[in-house]
Amino acid sequence: MRLQIALSATLAGLAVANPMNSPLNKRAAIDDCLKTANVPVNAPNSNDWRADSNPFNQRLKYTPVAMAVPTNVQQIAAAVSCAAKVGVKVNPKSGGHSYASFGLGGENGHFIVQLDRMNRVTYDSASQIATVEAGARLGHVATLLYNQGRRAFSHGTCPGVGVAGHSLHGGFGFSSHTYGLAVDWIVGATVVLANATIVETSETQNPEIFWALRGAGSNFGIVSTFRFKTFAAPSQVTVFEVNLPWNSAQAIVSGWTAIQDWLKAGAPKEVNGRVFGSAMQTQIQGLYHGTPAQLRTAIQPLLTKLGASLSRAQQYDWMGAFSYYTYGQQVDVTRPYNLVETFYSKSLVTPALPNNVLQNVANYWIQRAKSLNRDWFIIIDLYGGANSAITKVPANATSYPYRDPNNHLFLYEFYDRVRSGNYPNDGFSFLDGWVKAFTDGLSTSQWGMYINYADPTMNRATAQDVYYRTSLPRLKQLKAQLDPNELFYYPQAIEPAK
Repeated sequence: MRLQIALSATLAGLAVANPMNSPLNKRAAIDDCLKTANVPVNAPNSNDWRADSNPFNQRLKYTPVAMAVPTNVQQIAAAVSCAAKVGVKVNPKSGGHSYASFGLGGENGHFIVQLDRMNRVTYDSASQIATVEAGARLGHVATLLYNQGRRAFSHGTCPGVGVAGHSLHGGFGFSSHTYGLAVDWIVGATVVLANATIVETSETQNPEIFWALRGAGSNFGIVSTFRFKTFAAPSQVTVFEVNLPWNSAQAIVSGWTAIQDWLKAGAPKEVNGRVFGSAMQTQIQGLYHGTPAQLRTAIQPLLTKLGASLSRAQQYDWMGAFSYYTYGQQVDVTRPYNLVETFYSKSLVTPALPNNVLQNVANYWIQRAKSLNRDWFIIIDLYGGANSAITKVPANATSYPYRDPNNHLFLYEFYDRVRSGNYPNDGFSFLDGWVKAFTDGLSTSQWGMYINYADPTMNRATAQDVYYRTSLPRLKQLKAQLDPNELFYYPQAIEPAK
């Protein structure tokens, strides 16, 4: 399908030498357009402006040219039309948790469409479909779905994360091994395109757009409303922990080998887990979809390999388990929301690691990471394997690229933060070096990265490649059709095919 898109203006790039041409000098023009179109806005320097432009990652603060705060899809369309008319780049912002502050444009001078005034969640029992507005946060979605029908879909555990960015770019969580990613539960979406038209997307309506949205959505439009299929929330789930004595490189190599052999061979689909490592401790943490007794049977083969035992196995209902993994945060969170951190993060997706790579990674963990007196952690998500619901989805079903049960076994988050002050200069080389310990022993085709843990230090060409891999050529073609002038832009956005 080829869509002919005619925008009213050719948008200029933002990196310009003459400060008089800065997008920030277009504030009056876009304010006038928004006022004429009756689009609600945040007044510059108001309390709402300061709250909505305050980034989750305090290391990356940017100044928008303007901020719309729509309450319906028509206002979103009018806002996009104004951005095209005036000639500024536009970015949707849902929860605002982009690690690279891409919801604020990733640089100064972007026009931000702040969506969190649109957070309604409704469930239709006849179709078992949830209709979720794009500004809702995950804790709000989980709470309302459970209250309305004891329903759920698979997504992450951080209650303040916005459903839109999370779901459109993957959406891993403690149900993903059992039920797949959040992106896999999207059955429809209402989206505003770069020409300000409002279209419905699904497997049968604008299927090419629907494919692109499910994995790379921020590049192609602004989703106003999602339709998610749902499952009955389990009445019994078990939170579990296993302490790992990973205090030497050899202990890491041998324990990691046992975990990946167990996962690769077919860990039970009901087991959802991760290895969580920090300067203080290393644990397997997880959520089992079933009772503690069932968990013990399911996980015993791994425990035997590890020479370990369960240090925790506690049964909860669905929302009780969700609350457990929020670590004391409010679950049903809307506005105001002010959780912030100062950090640098990276990601990886890899197959089972060969012994030489494991040895290099373990040496780095013990010799470099353990010596840092800082609040770092590594999360190794048990992602793939023979029974993973993620890798049972056909590789070409969505633009999200990591579906191979063997080559995509682990998803990693590397995170280094400070509790106060500025992020240290040596932090970047610390995490960059750790990731290099993995990738130096793997071919390029064996690993990738996850844009929900965006790393803004990469150049655009590298970022596109590692985030989208085999989906990238098709995505670039669609970008050329849907948004050739790159109205929806941030520094690592997909480039249109030439």
